[in-house]
Amino acid sequence: MKDASGSVIYVGKAKKLRNRLRSYFGGGQITHPKVAAMVSHVADFEYVVVGSETEALLLESNLIKRYMPQYNILLRDDKAYPYVCITLNEEYPRVFKAFRPDEKARAAGARYFGPYMGGDLFNTMRALEEIFPLKRCRKVFPRDIGKERPCLNYHIGKCMAPCRGEVSSEDYRKMIFDIVAFFEGRYDGIKDQITADMMKASEDLDFERAAVLRDRLAALDNITRNQRVFMEIERDVDAIGVYSQAGETCVRKMELRSGRIVGSSTYFMNGDMGSVTELVTGFITQYYPGNVSIPPVILVPKLDEDDDCEALGGFVSDEAGHKVRVYTPERGEMRELLKMAELNAQEMMVRRILRGGGAEADPAAGMRILEKMLKLPEDSLHRAESYDISNLGNDDICAGMVVFKDGRPDRQSYRLFKMKTVVTQDDFASMRETLTRRFKHDGKDGFEYPDIILVDGGKGQLSAVASVVHSLGLDKNIPMVGMFKNSRHRTAGVVLEDGTEFVLENRNPSDDDVVLLRFLSAVQNEVHRYAITYQKKLAKKRNIRYKLENIKGIGPAKRKALLAALGSIKAVEEADIKALSEVKGISADDAENIYRYFHEEDQ
Repeated sequence: MKDASGSVIYVGKAKKLRNRLRSYFGGGQITHPKVAAMVSHVADFEYVVVGSETEALLLESNLIKRYMPQYNILLRDDKAYPYVCITLNEEYPRVFKAFRPDEKARAAGARYFGPYMGGDLFNTMRALEEIFPLKRCRKVFPRDIGKERPCLNYHIGKCMAPCRGEVSSEDYRKMIFDIVAFFEGRYDGIKDQITADMMKASEDLDFERAAVLRDRLAALDNITRNQRVFMEIERDVDAIGVYSQAGETCVRKMELRSGRIVGSSTYFMNGDMGSVTELVTGFITQYYPGNVSIPPVILVPKLDEDDDCEALGGFVSDEAGHKVRVYTPERGEMRELLKMAELNAQEMMVRRILRGGGAEADPAAGMRILEKMLKLPEDSLHRAESYDISNLGNDDICAGMVVFKDGRPDRQSYRLFKMKTVVTQDDFASMRETLTRRFKHDGKDGFEYPDIILVDGGKGQLSAVASVVHSLGLDKNIPMVGMFKNSRHRTAGVVLEDGTEFVLENRNPSDDDVVLLRFLSAVQNEVHRYAITYQKKLAKKRNIRYKLENIKGIGPAKRKALLAALGSIKAVEEADIKALSEVKGISADDAENIYRYFHEEDQ
């Protein structure tokens, strides 16, 4: 598809081109905003006929890389996350942290693993140093062999010291291949080799070396002990999860090797998830070409048609040089792995929204946009507050208050409210009590007023909150904005006190719309999470209290003694009469009553 200037703005494949074009230009309503925006700019199109879907996928991938069309799925990694690079293309390979893959080095044979969270990478590199005698200096080999004496790491058994000239490049590369196996999750071979070397050193009475190898084995055991074995059968699988919100889509790829989750990659794409097929196709055709570690199974969300998976499988098989199955699991461990990838995609999107976008984003940008929208002085909004009511019918009625300072959550300022006067489900009355109690603090006690209140809801909720705030007679005029959602329960726009609405998820959103939408989504998600977490905590306490205090002779004091001694309601339920009677304050009659209460059916 081309615009009036002849620039390519979209590339796509279709088995039935007439049907695809009819869906764009047939006069029917286009429901997805991105497609509608693209169609409005199309002035011309051209097409290429190929022999198979696999050829179409390859051509589509190449054309997208060549033209970088505005309306295609363009893969962007989150550059906040670093990688580990292993330069297998060098005679004495190096292992180091890299902030992004170098495509020339990758093409020459370098391997990249990640991306990792910063703390995870630090711990991974420390584990490498404990397990493998890897050089950590800046010497370049073979150029610097024999120029200087080996460093302290050699003398304490933590470096092979190729600088001495006694270690061949073949022996050094053998250790490097063990490191590659480590990143791929293939630990058993490494563990067997270290164990064999340790036993031989012990037999040769080389106890210093045996002790070093023992410590390496302990470090490796520590890693494998903390790693979850996901599958009973050792398998290599990639699972691709997707999640959209606030004008972006997150793709999270989980890597399972030998039944263990050994890594993941996170990518973000502009636009909400319109077509899952288009999104997954865009990811696979851009991610896997040139990747030297492609497993035999790739799990994906449900695509439009079954043969979409077959076509992707053929494409990836050609790239991998072996058979690769792409499919959507319906049940079992594979289904659980895919669900985990989808949950991780959601978590990464929430994290990105909370920090205001990528690592380079200005978190306060949303506040600046609100200033312009409300015609307020520049740099006048810093502290934003939002409130949410949560309850389970007439029980556990509570509220959460979250605070964002300059676009970032200020968790030290969060507050929880358990209703004191409201005893039945009434959100308006609960909000009135919450706001009244909150605004008893006017800044003189260190709890300052907000610069703006962001109300979770549309015009009706905004009017209700505004009437309460105005009735309190505050000595500061606090602007208020309502945040309304769409039919998918996602943040869609804002409404002002005068009733003016701004729909931010319109057909062709501006950069400011996307930034503000991301900020408001962060606030709505956080206040809802905070309130409902407190409500669940209250419900759990109430259920435990009711369950134990329903037993004859058991009141609050004995309930607390039981839980303190046995740890949980489940432990109380499973305890026998002897164990119960040993709890301080619990008589023999109490123990028998408790046991009977939980084992009535058995009797």
